[in-house]
Amino acid sequence: MNASEPDWNLYRSFLAVLRERSLSAAARALNLTQPTLARHIDALEAALGFELFTRSQQGLSPTEAALELMPYAENLAANTAAMLRTASGLGSAIKGTVRISASEIVGAEILPPMLTRLRQQHPALAFELVLSNAIDNLLRRDADIAVRMVEPAQDALLVRKLGAVHVGLHAHKDYLARAGTPVAFSDLANHS
Repeated sequence: MNASEPDWNLYRSFLAVLRERSLSAAARALNLTQPTLARHIDALEAALGFELFTRSQQGLSPTEAALELMPYAENLAANTAAMLRTASGLGSAIKGTVRISASEIVGAEILPPMLTRLRQQHPALAFELVLSNAIDNLLRRDADIAVRMVEPAQDALLVRKLGAVHVGLHAHKDYLARAGTPVAFSDLANHS
C-alpha cells in the first residue's frame, strides 16, 4: 500500500458514519469504540486533505465532498461482501453463500421450497435472501442472483427465463354487483 493511500478500513468507518449520522451509532454498527471511529474519520480527513463531516448538536452532517465520495465507499463495501461470498464458495465442493434478490411475492412464496431442495442436495450452501421490489444492480454485485418479473437492461448479465407466474384479478361479488364485471382489459380503467 502506498504510504499516502488511506487504509481501506477507514472507508468502512466513513460509510458507517454516513449511514448512521453519528459516531456512537456507527461505532456500535462496526463493533468499535467511539474514540477509535473518531480516529478513523480524522485519519481519512487528514489523508484526503479536507473535512468529511461537520459536527453539530444534532450529530454529524456530511459535507458535499463526503456525499460525492459516498457511492465509491458503497462500491467498496459491496465488492468486499461479494469477495467474501465468492471466497466462501471456492474449492471443489458446492458450498458458500449465494445472495439472492427477489420480489417480495417470489421470495416469500416461490423460492423457499426451491431453495430448501437445493440446500438438502448441497448442505454447505447458504443463502442470503433479500426481499425487495427494487431492481438491484448485479454488475455492482448487490446480489449474485436476481429473480425479477422484467428482463434486465444490463447486457453483461446472463439471463434465463425460469417460468411463468399466473396472475389473476379477483373481486368480491358485492363489488361486481355494484361496479359491473369487466369484460375487456380496457374496462379496468373504470374500476377501483
